[in-house]
Amino acid sequence: MDEQAVRGGGPPRWWRHGPPWMNRRGDEERAPRWPWRSTVLLTVFVLVGSHWAAHQQAGERAALDSFARVLLAAGSGLLLWRQRYPVLVVFGTAAAATVYLGAGYPYGPVFLTVAVACFSAVVTGHRRAAWGAVAMLWAGHMLVAHWLYRWLPPAGDSAPSWGQELVIAAWVVAIVALAELTRVRREQWNRERAERAQAARRRADEERLRIARELHDVLAHSISVINVQAGVGLALLDSDPEQARTALTTIKAASKEALGEVRQVLDTLRAPGDAPRAPAPGLGRLPELVEQAASAGLTVEVTGEPPPLAPGTDLAAFRIVQEALTNVVRHSGSRRARVHLGHDGRTLRLRVDDDGPATGADAGGSGNGLAGMRERAAALGGTIEAGPRTDGGFRVRAVLPLNVKAEEDDR
Repeated sequence: MDEQAVRGGGPPRWWRHGPPWMNRRGDEERAPRWPWRSTVLLTVFVLVGSHWAAHQQAGERAALDSFARVLLAAGSGLLLWRQRYPVLVVFGTAAAATVYLGAGYPYGPVFLTVAVACFSAVVTGHRRAAWGAVAMLWAGHMLVAHWLYRWLPPAGDSAPSWGQELVIAAWVVAIVALAELTRVRREQWNRERAERAQAARRRADEERLRIARELHDVLAHSISVINVQAGVGLALLDSDPEQARTALTTIKAASKEALGEVRQVLDTLRAPGDAPRAPAPGLGRLPELVEQAASAGLTVEVTGEPPPLAPGTDLAAFRIVQEALTNVVRHSGSRRARVHLGHDGRTLRLRVDDDGPATGADAGGSGNGLAGMRERAAALGGTIEAGPRTDGGFRVRAVLPLNVKAEEDDR
């Protein structure tokens, strides 16, 4: 039994509302609106139309009396709850129409209330209830029209032709088919809307991850250089003021560059549709990276030349080398590193080696740095291998495809 019905009494949730796709926000149910205007218009139409039908069928069917008007008003008035209690309403309107027909009152727009209730039930997902109510009305009509008419008003009534029954059946099938078509189209629309929302969330997550990688790579490298130079400046402040001045100059240059790159990343957050003010870094700035590493006390030897690269691949390659050299500065006792660039026409191969030994528990770098390198390579369809060498030290090897249109240009 529905838990909500147990706690608060009243009909269970499935009786009152449609399927989960009718909800706007997760499990929070949307409060259905009260269709006052359409219900009043339908009630007036049914009453007026039934009076006109009674005039046209005078002498053939029983005249409208107070009981007939109550049945018509009750069947139409139930439609006010069709969005909240669709199952109850579809069976209620079908029962009212069955009693109306059984009493011999004129044929007319009384069937419209059942059609609207059936449509609402199917659209909100209660297909079996709608079909069951229509079947109940159809069975009641057949029972009255072809058997009980002898004992029910009006006197002298005869059974309708089977051709007339086929016309009625065609109308029933058309109403059910239209309701099913609307239900399928609404389900498709809600599914597409959910897929668009999911795609938007995925793009936002990917953008946040990209920005987080950029900030990590920029800050980790620059702060490592600043940290090393600050230590040198403090150690030489009294004994060698000129060397301390050089260290402070390096700190100023590294912090200025870091601020510029951070500002560029933050600008993409403020105006995501605008083009960046400065080009993204690439392997063309590798000499600057080597110079910055040298200012931190690390000698870097570069061999090989990179081929022409797409902007996204060029940025990823630069950041991988930058992170690898930063990890050497922070986590290795070696003061020398080797960067090798190679390609075979289809892939760019990067290799960064140091001779160690590791100076802390995070040999080779922190988890975030290595994870960021792997994410950059995976985004382009490449791979990253990082780990200790057999002869000591640490190695980072990256393989990036050259035929990738880099998502492109990192979007």
